[in-house]
Amino acid sequence: MEKDLWEPKILAFLCTWCSYAGADLAGTSRIQYPPNVRVIRVPCSGRINPLFILKALQQGVDGVLVSGCHPGDCHYQIGNYIGRRKSSSLKRFLDYLGIDEGRVQFSWVSAAEGAKFAQVVKEVSDKIRNLGPSKKFVNRIGPIKGVRE
Repeated sequence: MEKDLWEPKILAFLCTWCSYAGADLAGTSRIQYPPNVRVIRVPCSGRINPLFILKALQQGVDGVLVSGCHPGDCHYQIGNYIGRRKSSSLKRFLDYLGIDEGRVQFSWVSAAEGAKFAQVVKEVSDKIRNLGPSKKFVNRIGPIKGVRE
């Protein structure tokens, strides 16, 4: 498959209160962004277990986006600070595993930032496309249904 025709599969964990609402605003405002992102709505970015991200990469996802409320605006007070701390630890662990840390991206998008959500998805998609298909750490036994066609 030519690299120019290949589109990365990106899994996005979005905070229900801010980032998911921002994605919804982007959709209702008809703001265009790459269609290669699959969304999982979570209560808070701080509740995402890093093992979920590793499992997604193992199942063949090319990149993961975690997006939550801006620091200080979390509906659970400190959830996004917890998420930021987990992301820092995960980046070091990815480096230890030999996985390019660029495959996992973190962002802060509020409910009123539909255009910013679309921009973040475009930037993440471009970064993952430049890295190419994920080959390290991928379990070829069985991908997540609907993620890898």
